[in-house]
Amino acid sequence: MTIAFVVGNGVSRSPIDLTELQKHGPIYACNAVYRDFSPDYLIAVDPKMVIEICNNNYQIYNTVWTNPNKRYSDFRRLNFFNASKGWSSGPTALWLASQHNHETIYILGFDYHGLEDNTTVNNIFSGSKNYKPSDAKATYYGNWVKQTRTVITSYQEKTYIRVIAPYNYNPTQLNNSNYRTQDISVFLKNLQNGSF
Repeated sequence: MTIAFVVGNGVSRSPIDLTELQKHGPIYACNAVYRDFSPDYLIAVDPKMVIEICNNNYQIYNTVWTNPNKRYSDFRRLNFFNASKGWSSGPTALWLASQHNHETIYILGFDYHGLEDNTTVNNIFSGSKNYKPSDAKATYYGNWVKQTRTVITSYQEKTYIRVIAPYNYNPTQLNNSNYRTQDISVFLKNLQNGSF
């Protein structure tokens, strides 16, 4: 079975060692994750984030995917989606992984709801450059759920497993025959044992 991991930046994925995870399959990750870790594929669609990545020359030595934008014309070695889906980075990463030959795709850090009863931003990188302050209001998650559902229902031959913490929101819109959730405690045990 071929597996891959799509990594968002919701705080639920904090306990997961991405370096250890990469031993078991390719990682498709988003935005500022590059500051701490080099995934197999980095996906960023926010122009400010793409410019930050390129100003650090990360794309010269690593694979970065983004949407076409005139602001990037001076940067070399970016990979462009053609055409742009107009989606957020996380669902776009999930879509890219689904284009490749993986039978099972684990979805990590797609928390949707904000923290503290959905009132404050839920992101590992909140408070850092190009991110909302950690006490900012949570972004509405409706488009993220809709875009995720589009991918899941478009690739019926693949299995999607969303790893969740007990406090995570579980939108019913994602329910589909090829989708299920897995508690993060089970996932961490499987990661430790290498039994995916």
